[in-house]
Amino acid sequence: MIRTLLVRGLLLGLLAGFAAGGFAFLFGEPHVDSAIALEEAAAAHAPAAGPAEEAGHDHGEDAAVSRPVQKAGLFLATGLYGLAVGGVFALVYAGLRGRVGPRSDGGLALAAAATAFGAVILVPFLKYPANPPAVGDPETINGRTVLYVVMVLVGLAAVAIAVATARHVHSGPWPRWTAAVAAFLVPVVAAWLLLPAVDEVPEGFPAGLLWEFRLASLGTQLVFWAAFGALFGWVSDRAARRPAFAAPALSRS
Repeated sequence: MIRTLLVRGLLLGLLAGFAAGGFAFLFGEPHVDSAIALEEAAAAHAPAAGPAEEAGHDHGEDAAVSRPVQKAGLFLATGLYGLAVGGVFALVYAGLRGRVGPRSDGGLALAAAATAFGAVILVPFLKYPANPPAVGDPETINGRTVLYVVMVLVGLAAVAIAVATARHVHSGPWPRWTAAVAAFLVPVVAAWLLLPAVDEVPEGFPAGLLWEFRLASLGTQLVFWAAFGALFGWVSDRAARRPAFAAPALSRS
């Protein structure tokens, strides 16, 4: 059964990854191009830099990976992302099935996908949203990555705390949901308040471009998780309704 779920997660994750790649190509890449144009225009008016610095800001045909290749590789990247996430999701789903969440396979898949989106994507995004090229100091990338990973771990821990809290409340659905939501928000809000803010947007960078890029980035993840959850739930429901085996017909003499 686990092998079947794993194959299902890999294939459907790949499909959802391609769907997310299509969204990112249509709605995200134009904003990346605009941000790169601003970065190159600023570099052209800046004092002459050394060869190493110039190479670090080259996005044209002479770059190590040109923009046409980057755009073509976008689908490869989202496809590989879908494979990895789909495999992990299938294993987690196998562990949750029959233990927590909705009883139907499709409902559990949708609930698990929505929870994963909220914990792994939305929680860190609200604290440390994605930035386009020309935003962010390259020297702080390691620190920013650590902070982002911490927020992901906080989101996952908050989900675990919420589930454990809900399992200990037996006075009805509304008190159970209220307690679960409160248990989820406490560590998340505490992390939002205690972790340092990161604001490295250069002065004069268009606020509209920044906002549209971040929306496109979040939208790409939303498309992936919505498509993957719907596909995984639909296939799981169909598989659950399918008979495990067909009884052989009795021959009549």
